[in-house]
Amino acid sequence: MGWRNLADDLGVDRLGELTQLDRIVDPVRAVVQRAAKPPAVKDFLHGTWAGHPLHPALAQLTVGAWVGAAVLDLLRPGRDGSAAASTALVATGVASAVPTAAAGLVDWAELHEDQQRIGLVHAAINVGALTLYSASLVARLRGRHQVGRQIAYAGVALGGVGAMIGGHLSFRWAAGVNHNEHVFHVLDGGWHDIGRFDELDDGKPSRREIGEVALVALRRRDRVDVLVDRCSHLSGPLHEGALSTVNGVTCLVCPWHDSAFAVDDGSVQRGPATAPQPRFEVRVLGGVVQVRGPLRASS
Repeated sequence: MGWRNLADDLGVDRLGELTQLDRIVDPVRAVVQRAAKPPAVKDFLHGTWAGHPLHPALAQLTVGAWVGAAVLDLLRPGRDGSAAASTALVATGVASAVPTAAAGLVDWAELHEDQQRIGLVHAAINVGALTLYSASLVARLRGRHQVGRQIAYAGVALGGVGAMIGGHLSFRWAAGVNHNEHVFHVLDGGWHDIGRFDELDDGKPSRREIGEVALVALRRRDRVDVLVDRCSHLSGPLHEGALSTVNGVTCLVCPWHDSAFAVDDGSVQRGPATAPQPRFEVRVLGGVVQVRGPLRASS
């Protein structure tokens, strides 16, 4: 029998196949999308402004506070003011869990269906952990510190399972990661022909390739801009997207989840994407369009 890992033993990947969860996923997703409909709200919670998903950054505060409380409870239960310190840490974790969950839900609502099933379980477990920690906080504030510690131990164990599933969703299922980072490591950086200039339709995205890397080329009169074709969010085909003006900038909009990237430099003008699209230096020689790169775009 070959090596098995914990995620396989727990059947985490099989959660993505549980179509029965769609009866919960679909209405919850609709509620989240309505609540976060204003673009400014969505982009803030996605972390588009930071160039990095906001949810995992906020989760560090929540998890760190609760783990810190657990350490104090274990090593110095009720001694030298540690009860007050651990109560403060539990309260910090409970308070920070609200924006952490909001950011996570907005990200979750823009994932693929199988990813959303796993994410739903991740969220449900975390709600359970939050419920336990809220009960622990109430007990501590009422002076029942021993009861509060016992409830918190259950909360940190449950939260650990939730965190593991969340990490698995990100690293195994590639939710929230930059889907274009590999491009910088598979191209040689030299000049490559991608076709003749007169083959490109003015104002219409066109798919081109360098080996196995797909590109999207956009001709605008005498200018050609070239980006990586696959959206950094979840690999949507940008050549099937439309041109739109976002924040006063001409953008190529992903047809899958509506992320908008500036045509001239690949920067993110609208989420859910947080990573910019790699772009290419372009020249036209003898009527042939050549590109060199990729170049890291502005975030």
